[in-house]
Amino acid sequence: MTETVESGGMLDLLNGFVVELRNAGLPVSLTENLDAMEAVQHVPLEDREAFKYALGATLIKNHAHWRSFETVFEVYFSLRGPEYQIATDADGDIDEMWRELQELQQQGEGKGQGGMDSMTPEEIAQMLMQALMNGDQQMMRAMAKQSVQRFAGMEPGRPVGGTYYLYRTLRNLDLDNMLDKMMDASRERSSNDLSSMQERLEKEEYEDRIEKFKGEIEAEIRRRLVADRGAEAMAKTLRKPLPEDVEFMHASRDEMGALKKSLYPLTRKLAARLARKRRHKRTGPLDFRSTVRHSLSYGGVPAEPKFKAPRVAKPELIVIADISGSVAAFARFTLMLVYAIQNQFSKVRSFVFIDGIDEVTDYFRSTEDIGEAIHRVNTEADVVWVDGHSDYGHAFEVFWDTYGTDITAKSTVLLLGDARNNYHASQAWVVKEIAKKARHVYWLNPEPKSYWNTGDSIVGEYGAHTDGVYECRNLRQLESFVDLLA
Repeated sequence: MTETVESGGMLDLLNGFVVELRNAGLPVSLTENLDAMEAVQHVPLEDREAFKYALGATLIKNHAHWRSFETVFEVYFSLRGPEYQIATDADGDIDEMWRELQELQQQGEGKGQGGMDSMTPEEIAQMLMQALMNGDQQMMRAMAKQSVQRFAGMEPGRPVGGTYYLYRTLRNLDLDNMLDKMMDASRERSSNDLSSMQERLEKEEYEDRIEKFKGEIEAEIRRRLVADRGAEAMAKTLRKPLPEDVEFMHASRDEMGALKKSLYPLTRKLAARLARKRRHKRTGPLDFRSTVRHSLSYGGVPAEPKFKAPRVAKPELIVIADISGSVAAFARFTLMLVYAIQNQFSKVRSFVFIDGIDEVTDYFRSTEDIGEAIHRVNTEADVVWVDGHSDYGHAFEVFWDTYGTDITAKSTVLLLGDARNNYHASQAWVVKEIAKKARHVYWLNPEPKSYWNTGDSIVGEYGAHTDGVYECRNLRQLESFVDLLA
């Protein structure tokens, strides 16, 4: 990008970029858009990184959204004309630095010309380790570029996703063992033994550098894919879902970690929202005496009705969750969310089941670490009756016989699961009886609506007796549902 871009063109450019961010699910307000316009006036527009980080600092509120932002940035600006390419001389500088480094190495070892292709994997690993240990950002970027060129095996027009190329590159670099090698080298280099704190800090620093190097490799692969296939063709395939849009039932290990990080700020926001909704709920019944008293100032005409302050009642929450198979992750995150905002309820009781059912409320009462409580739920709860396959009917029947008398008009009951009952008897009458006694009964289902009531799913039989069945495949949908609990 050059500084000759007119202000009107810049406005159109940034407005279009914001639209793309919103299409990807990132929440960008008008205020943040204006902040971005102000920020880019204070950075050199020919500096790609400065321009990107100025936009990121003003448009992104959640660190978990950064990778999606980077993808949209790369794709969007690849669609612009030459004046918007945000060209930089950095790549040329890096190539030159790489050549100089190779020449020095070749002079010292008597090798001929050949670049990285002439180096053994051990030599490449050693050079990368030195760059990582020294925190040399330029060298790390050069290594990423050269590693993709040598190891990814990218072929023009080949319909392969970036994940495949990333796997091939990382496998050849053997980054899994790099951290141990760096720590061993660090201990050898230190004249004194490292304290446990020093070793921990150094390890965390090295881990961070390795993650940044992986990011450089991803960025290089992304740039090459966009150049090969065109930005429009790559926009959808490169875009990764935001943590709040990742489906509980299909999340990878990394996505699970991102979900956990996103959960805690979400709980604070939801707790504040629930408290605010209760404070501003509809006013109470008419206060006749106060209305008459105030009517004296209007000549006895009750022109301004007065109402009694409403009694803010926190509901009692009862959670009954299927923790079998693929729905276990959904139940785990819902329980974590509920207990993180438990101050918004007068009481929370939790039950988990597969084909047997067990109360796990005490697991959460005995510790402040929700993660520890969830671990106990997964390992200690007595939830298997016969064969460990979901039997909603039996679990519900046992719940009603054992705990049915505990349900009152103050109780809100949440039923969590996909209602895939393995063709057992539904015992839907239990949900009907619960609904007669409870304040509300809701069913949360982690499957897409199109899957409901197919195969052995009988969610319709249960849903007929509830106040609503809600699709909760991700944190965004779960957040929307929690508003109903106020």
